[in-house]
Amino acid sequence: MSEIDHEALLERASESALVLKARSGDFEAFDQLVRGCERRVWTVAWRILAEREETENVVQTAFLKAMEALSTFRGESNFCTWVGRIASRAALDVLRSRRRERSLSLDEIAAEDDEAPVPHPELLVDWREDPTLGIEREEVRQILDRAIANLPDSLRSVFVLRDVQDLDTAQTAAELGITPGNVKVRLLRARLRLREELTRAFGGEAMVHGHMAGSGTGGLAAAAEVAA
Repeated sequence: MSEIDHEALLERASESALVLKARSGDFEAFDQLVRGCERRVWTVAWRILAEREETENVVQTAFLKAMEALSTFRGESNFCTWVGRIASRAALDVLRSRRRERSLSLDEIAAEDDEAPVPHPELLVDWREDPTLGIEREEVRQILDRAIANLPDSLRSVFVLRDVQDLDTAQTAAELGITPGNVKVRLLRARLRLREELTRAFGGEAMVHGHMAGSGTGGLAAAAEVAA
């Protein structure tokens, strides 16, 4: 067993112990779980909503729901992933509320786009080339967050569920109440828009493929196979 695998096992064992304590009413144990996941859960909610107050409310709601449903946590995924799924569902509920206020459904907002040809980005570099050295991962993450925030709600929600939360096509379709075909089209559009934005941000010169995986955006590289 490698050192990395061993550390992962220790981390999972520590998490399991905290979950057991939290289930028995140990609030400090639950607070430790929250602190370990807070940034990740915030990122999931922010990337779907792109609005600070709504994000804060969703994060609080997600952890409250997690505390109430802790007895149902089976440990098939890690705790942070589980809470992240709760947060993504809560964020999607907020998006649907936005749409109801505007008398539009989440599916209607981009129905026309789903049928239209997929445009080729104006600016596109080959993200399969070696990444440029010296670009800090945090800088890439900040630029990516801004690019995701600029996506339409319908594209942003699909991208986050598929490429950040790692749901499959069928799961994403079920969460959003759309067809698997809609998911595939919207995901492609989202990936291409993001890749074009990143290309612009780095002046068409910086290759940041290696940093994308570390930022939870490995799907951008997959889009290169389609767009190239």
